[in-house]
Parts: sequence; structure tokens; C-alpha cells
Amino acid sequence: MPSKSESDRRKAIAKDIAQRERASAEARMPISKAHLAALFDHLDVSLGSGCDHTLRITRAYLQEHSLPEGAIVLWLGEYGGFCDCEVLANVEDQWGSA
Repeated sequence: MPSKSESDRRKAIAKDIAQRERASAEARMPISKAHLAALFDHLDVSLGSGCDHTLRITRAYLQEHSLPEGAIVLWLGEYGGFCDCEVLANVEDQWGSA
């Protein structure tokens, strides 16, 4: 069993690695954090009547704001955002506090 200081050192290393991975992932985001947060807010309001299991609302938002739709849609899919409600559920779960 590792000593307390060894355990603390390992935790610090793991935390540093996690922070570096998060920073690297953020650097690859094809959408700004502000636009992403606004997209989540827009979907939250717009999905009150339910999801048609497409990215119709997301795509409209991206087009309306002249954002790179193709790159962002692919990126959303990497985090499980294959329809509007999944963007809100899955992607916001990963990136809502970004």
C-alpha cells in the first residue's frame, strides 16, 4: 500500500493529466464555448415540444450564426449528439461547464 505522500503524488499526476487532456480537447473544439452554451440554451427552449430525432434545430442555429455546420455536427457526434435532444443530454453533460 502506498504511503500518504505517494498517494497524494499519484492523485496530483492524475489530475494534471486530466487537465491537460481537457485543455487539448477544448483546443480542438470547432465552436466557441459561448456559442456552445447559447446552443444548449436554444435547444432547451426549443425542445419543449419534443425532439424529432434529427439535428434540425441545431443545424438551423449553426446556419443562423454562420458557424461551420459540418465540422460542428461531426464534433457533436463524437460526444453522442446525433439529434437535438442528444446534443442537449449528452454533449451538454460533457461540455456544459466548459
